[in-house]
Parts: sequence; structure tokens; C-alpha cells
Amino acid sequence: MLKRIKKGDTVICLSGKDAGKKGKVLKVITSSDRVVVEKMNIAKKHQRATKQFQGGIIEKPASIPASRLMLVCPRCNEPSRIRAKTVSDGKKVRLCIKCEEPIDKV
Repeated sequence: MLKRIKKGDTVICLSGKDAGKKGKVLKVITSSDRVVVEKMNIAKKHQRATKQFQGGIIEKPASIPASRLMLVCPRCNEPSRIRAKTVSDGKKVRLCIKCEEPIDKV
């Protein structure tokens, strides 16, 4: 099975409070079909002081459902749906539907 969104991809948020924002994928949680994206869905966590950390309120990105995100094609720089294609050596490659260019490096 081919994953639609992978770590390191640039995505755009389609709905919610972060609609229209672009960000880089930090982590993909496949078991719950959620994604952690930098500078999106920021949650505030109150951290107790320890020997290593002073303490205070930390802002960190929380996960977003993958269905709310759309991949931004690195070639045409537009949000696009993804098509899978098998290349000659048997590997599956993600293609941008708009520009028909491969997103993965072959």
C-alpha cells in the first residue's frame, strides 16, 4: 500500500482553524491515520520544572487527521491529489495529478 502523505512532505490544511496554512510533515501516525505538521494545531502544555528544564507553558504541534490535509506538489507548488504508478523496477511512485510529475525521487 502506498501512503498518500509521508514525513518531510509539504502539506496544506483544508479545514479548521488552520485552513490555508502550509507546513512540513514532522510525523505520520499510521495506526490512527493522523499527521503532525509544524506550526499547525498548536497545543499548549504546562510543563513542571525539572533539573534540565525551567518549566512554564510549552507550545507544541498536535496531530491532525490526514483527511484534512492535501499534499503540495514540489514541482508546480499547488495542492494536488495523488496518483500511484508502478515504474519499471517494480517500485510504486506518487504522481501529481495536475502536472503528472513524480513526487518521490526514483
